[in-house]
Amino acid sequence: MPRSLRGRLILLFLVATIPPLGATLWFTSSLLERSLSYASTRELDEISRALQRLGREYYRQAQDSLRRDAAQGAIEPQRYLPGREASWPAEVRAFQESGETERFVLSGTNGDRLNFMTRRGGEVRVWSRPLGSVGMESLARQYRQARTLVDAGNQRNLRRGFTLTLLLLALSVWLVGFALLAYLASRVSRPIRELTAALSELASGNLAVRVSVDREDEIGEAMRAFNRTAEELEQNRARLVYLAQLASWQALARKMAHELKNSLTPIRLTMEEVLARAGESDPAFIQQAAQIVGEEVETLERRVRAFSEFAAEPPVRPGVLDVNAVVEERVAFLRTGRPEVRYTLRLDPRLPAAHTDEDLVKGVLTNLLENAAEAAGQGGEVLGRTSLVNGKVAVEVHDSGPGLSEDVRRSLFEPAISFKKGGMGLGLSIARKSALLAGGDILLVKGELGGAAFRVVLPRYAAEQNPDS
Repeated sequence: MPRSLRGRLILLFLVATIPPLGATLWFTSSLLERSLSYASTRELDEISRALQRLGREYYRQAQDSLRRDAAQGAIEPQRYLPGREASWPAEVRAFQESGETERFVLSGTNGDRLNFMTRRGGEVRVWSRPLGSVGMESLARQYRQARTLVDAGNQRNLRRGFTLTLLLLALSVWLVGFALLAYLASRVSRPIRELTAALSELASGNLAVRVSVDREDEIGEAMRAFNRTAEELEQNRARLVYLAQLASWQALARKMAHELKNSLTPIRLTMEEVLARAGESDPAFIQQAAQIVGEEVETLERRVRAFSEFAAEPPVRPGVLDVNAVVEERVAFLRTGRPEVRYTLRLDPRLPAAHTDEDLVKGVLTNLLENAAEAAGQGGEVLGRTSLVNGKVAVEVHDSGPGLSEDVRRSLFEPAISFKKGGMGLGLSIARKSALLAGGDILLVKGELGGAAFRVVLPRYAAEQNPDS
């Protein structure tokens, strides 16, 4: 079998066309042979018309002979006298009543006798002669049957019948050939469809997709090339992800080193000053120096602790969670520490339960609510809202703060170093990581209070789900 696609298509065309063509030729020749050998009605038509002419000629000659013999007195007539009409045969009375002067009438078995009737006054004379073995009525009946057969044969129109039959057979053969062609084309196009589906998967981001190759033609080469390309893309993506992560950690390390240097500098300067005044007794200075050193050490501890939390992988224990109750509990917990901020809740009473980890969700909400309260400031407002969005349980936190700049939005969830008091710049990164581990995500949405707004989406609990899975 040819290995190239071109050769296969040529072979496919030959296989699909030669058998139907051969079958069509065979059927056509068979029909033509049958039509040529079919008994035609033309001969019957000619014989019946010749028989009609012969019968008429014989009948006319018999009439002339009987009339001549009657005139010459060679045959004695049978006389029917007037006044006895009641005993006359029916054909004699009919002749008498017709007013004709003479009439020929067939009688006997199958019309094998010819009667010649004349009328003179009220008397009717009848001359009769047998026609031998020729029965004119039988002859006429056979002629009518022959004409009936001829007319029926002409009405059948054999050419039209053969043409219609040929068309039906040709159509049937074509349909069989078309079905065979469609089947073979499907077998040829199947690997192309598989390759197209794999390309769609690859375009959607599934770099692990591969196609099975069991052929040696151009399509097989294309499928092997696709597998090589997908494998290279997968390897390159893994390298790029690793390099991107490495670059991110390098940038974070540089920022962290800078911040540690900022904390160590005051400690070093303070200790140098302490050493310079080692012989002096100044309790106020010593107390101030100790306070500076303690604050900077506490700052270093916070940074190290934040990095530890960011790198940690807490265990995930998904279960059925009442999100409305968790939001109310978090707001009630934080409201006491932020009396200057007004908290508003807008909870959906028909909100379905979520299938997620409660501790992770609490940590995410605590971070978002704390950030919102800090952004709102004195007299500000924080809004907590729950709803069902696109089949997922959603929790939104809005604040009335100044909002986020474009630069902040672009690197909002990236690990960074924060210069605000008590902040390490890892809060939102840790919060999003927790949301992803919980089966959801954190999205930045349009705020209702003029400031920033975040939406936490969580998977909806289904009744058939196993909460312990």
